[in-house]
Amino acid sequence: MKSSLLHILLFFAVTVSSLAQNSNTKVKPTLTYSGDPTIYVLGGVSIDGINDEQEVNRLVSMAGLIVGQEITFPKADNEITRAVNKLWEQRLFSDVTITADSIVGNNIFLHIQLAAHPQLTEVKYNGIKKAEREDLEEKLKLKPGNQISVDVIDRVKYIIRTFFEDKGFKNVDIEVLQRDDPKEANHVLLDINIDKNEKVKVHRIYFTGADPKLQNSLKKAMKKTREVGKLRNFFSSKKFIEEKYTADKVAVVNKYNSWGYRDAYIVADSVVPFDEKHVDVYLTIDQGGKYFVRNINWVGNTVYSTEALNKSLQLKHGDIYNQELLKKRLGTDMSMADEDAIANEYYNHGYVFNRIIPVETNVVGDSVDLEIRIREGKQATLNKVNIIGNDHVYEHVVRRELRTKPGDLFNRDALMRSLRDLASMGHFDAEHLTPDLKQDEANGTVDITYKLVSKSTDQMEFSMGYGAMGVTGRIAVKFNNFAIQNLFKKSSARNFFLPQGEGQSVEIAAQTNGRYYQQYSVSFMDPWFGKKRPNQLSVSLFYSKQTDVNSNYYNSAYYNNYYNRLNGYGTSSNYYNYADYYDPDKYVQILGGSVGWGKRLRWPDDYFNFSAMLTFQRYNLKQWQYFIMTDGNCNNLNLTLSLNRNSSDQPFFPRKGSDLAMSVSATPPFSLWDGKDYASLANNRESATYLQEMKEKYRWIEYHKWKFRLKTYTALTKADKCPVLMTRTEFGLLGYYRKHKPSPFETFYMGGDGMSGYSYNYATETIGLRGYDNGALTPQGMEGYAYSRLSMELRYPLLLGNTSIYALGFLEGGNCWTTCSKFNPFDLKRSAGAGLRLFLPMIGMLGIDWAYGFDKIFGSSRYSGS
Repeated sequence: MKSSLLHILLFFAVTVSSLAQNSNTKVKPTLTYSGDPTIYVLGGVSIDGINDEQEVNRLVSMAGLIVGQEITFPKADNEITRAVNKLWEQRLFSDVTITADSIVGNNIFLHIQLAAHPQLTEVKYNGIKKAEREDLEEKLKLKPGNQISVDVIDRVKYIIRTFFEDKGFKNVDIEVLQRDDPKEANHVLLDINIDKNEKVKVHRIYFTGADPKLQNSLKKAMKKTREVGKLRNFFSSKKFIEEKYTADKVAVVNKYNSWGYRDAYIVADSVVPFDEKHVDVYLTIDQGGKYFVRNINWVGNTVYSTEALNKSLQLKHGDIYNQELLKKRLGTDMSMADEDAIANEYYNHGYVFNRIIPVETNVVGDSVDLEIRIREGKQATLNKVNIIGNDHVYEHVVRRELRTKPGDLFNRDALMRSLRDLASMGHFDAEHLTPDLKQDEANGTVDITYKLVSKSTDQMEFSMGYGAMGVTGRIAVKFNNFAIQNLFKKSSARNFFLPQGEGQSVEIAAQTNGRYYQQYSVSFMDPWFGKKRPNQLSVSLFYSKQTDVNSNYYNSAYYNNYYNRLNGYGTSSNYYNYADYYDPDKYVQILGGSVGWGKRLRWPDDYFNFSAMLTFQRYNLKQWQYFIMTDGNCNNLNLTLSLNRNSSDQPFFPRKGSDLAMSVSATPPFSLWDGKDYASLANNRESATYLQEMKEKYRWIEYHKWKFRLKTYTALTKADKCPVLMTRTEFGLLGYYRKHKPSPFETFYMGGDGMSGYSYNYATETIGLRGYDNGALTPQGMEGYAYSRLSMELRYPLLLGNTSIYALGFLEGGNCWTTCSKFNPFDLKRSAGAGLRLFLPMIGMLGIDWAYGFDKIFGSSRYSGS
């Protein structure tokens, strides 16, 4: 009777369970027992919902159960208890229950019930911006269908906290709420509530044990941990970020090492809250003594002599033991190595596997003996040069820009130049050009993989404006990846809309306001004409027509407006309504074209380019009162020779290098051989032949035009996102062959934004000078034959990538003169201001500037100011 009762109790009541353990509590299972201890033999195990024998065996093994083993029940720590714990510790289930299905003789058959963690239906983020949400989604990777467990919730909180701490939000509050999905069983909805609170910034940094004279320099060395309220930290982040603070502590010790304090170390440090938004940083330092270099011995060098290495090292007997300079000059730490470091010199001659190890062989008092051990290794050749990520241009277009060819000796300068040339192409994101080097010392080879991120380079412009001549519209398309040789080939993936892949440029533009102004142009440029050498071919055609108002405008609207203003009635509404006075018989037409050829030079270096362009323009004038002659035809045939050198590291936001341009444009000197007396030609306006003489005098225009421009770029820190100083110097001179025949064309129109459009100054070159009205520096009714401009811009990147933005502040000065003899590069009109530049892949460069002109123009402040 007792045995039968025990069997019934075991079958119906004996249950070992986690008792509805909640996966969010991490509470160990609570076990319930009844009856006297009895020894059973495990006869078998079944699992709810699983018919696959292999999967059942895997889970039974995971529980530590073996068919045939003995089980004592009830018992405080028996095999069933341990099985529950083992399954629970896998953290794969939200509930674990083991019951006895049946007892047959001395055999017990167990049944395991497992409840999977709930699956995610949807997650919502509250309290953060859209961009922050998108970044977190990328990091967390929470997708519908993911299982949600305690570990997942903990991981979510950790990643979110780390994400915002890196942005300076040290006091971020995170709450993850889990709700059952009413529409689907065993599914949950997650609400992630985030309160960033205020950013924590550094109030003050205090040093103990440091020489007071050195403390400002130590604070400067902490580049990522900066005090608020200091002018020198204007462009630096003042947020307190633990990871960057740790790196800055290393920077403090490195700074001491650069001053010769070889034994300096940080004894203790602490970060103390100053208020809710700020912390104070305390550093206790043991400086130790200052050390000096006594002897330097080189071992293992065969490529370079000891004398050459000593000269390159820039350390000698008696110098302060500057460990920072030692690393820079040796190149043992590539993150801080100079471009001409000794390791880089070895690199540039193929010694990729070189190792340079400085060893302190003796320290006596304040003197250090150094032995610099060099293992030069053998010269490495390039084995494979791979390109990945290019889906924009044909591969040979990329490879022709590379200075690294299979079989060549490895050369670091060639690698860096290749990256610069790839960035200059404009087809790839310059901020994500990353070479991957794989060294094979056994075979003496290096594989290079260029990882490219393609970007769109085609541009489309559509703009409209409203002015005195009515609505003016402009539309232009520019294809920067054209392939003219594929124009008539069968369509392919690259020819779906337009033949692409060769990196050629085609631009078509039109601008008009209907009747008063029309301008059309088309141009083509191939940077590798013939495909064998970087010889550039360019061709362009252009046409424009401008018309004038008829005499009724001056007889009615102009004088009525003058009368109204004179009598205090204001401006007449008809004064600006030019459209009512259109006169098709008063116009100037310009038709022309050009052919250019350019070549990359090898001397003085291969940054230089030489180009020649032949241009012809024909001006057709009819009753055009704004020019020195009103009727007739003028012809401008000129040859422009240019010498350029561009070593800037990328097109949009260069951080280093320079851009030099020198050019001379000249027409044939017709007046030197045509036998005409220009001193007496067209000098008398009252003469009946004056108009005919003017046509004859300017039938063929002649001049020589000289221009110079130099831009330099200097990064003020070594960070990628750093302020950059841009300086610009330029001037231009327009000369003549005979003083009685100066050219009225190609003169300089200076002042304002530097943009061209509808203007009566159709035959001039527009030179911008911010802070002054358009053309304000060119005397009214006269021509500018010389100009000078100096600029200095401080730029800071706000966003770099496919879409890029930078802000700038500038100082500028310039002037324009009516004769070359008056040219004075130090007589400048000054201005200052700020601006913004934005690059959009489909649009190109956009910008806005505000400027203030400080100087009067021709004695008046009307054309300057804000």
